Amino acid sequence: QVHLVESGGGSVQAGGSLRLSCTASGNTDSICMGWFRRTPEKGREGVAVIYTGNSRTYYADSVKGRATISRDGAKNTLYLEMNNLEPGDTAMYLCAAEEGGCYTPVFEPDAFGTWGQGTQVTVSS
Repeated sequence: QVHLVESGGGSVQAGGSLRLSCTASGNTDSICMGWFRRTPEKGREGVAVIYTGNSRTYYADSVKGRATISRDGAKNTLYLEMNNLEPGDTAMYLCAAEEGGCYTPVFEPDAFGTWGQGTQVTVSS
């Protein structure tokens, strides 16, 4: 089972960009990995998911066109780039992983068995 550590969060003004990183302790080949975010109001919601076996990606409607999920296999690191950030993107961003393929629905948090501690993103208007 991999161990996940997120980084790259911070404070940014609306319209800005951030790149979040999630470094895994183990091999990330052919597993399902994703970014979720958590707020007191909405709880945990999916942002983007990737199956590293074929790099197929999935995006939540709320970030589609503004986010890109990717993985560097050599570094065992998952990335989330977000552009044109909005105050509504303010949240704790969590990296998640699950061995094997991605389940349906892909943004079901309970389908992921391994989670990082999270990195806070705050977007001010």
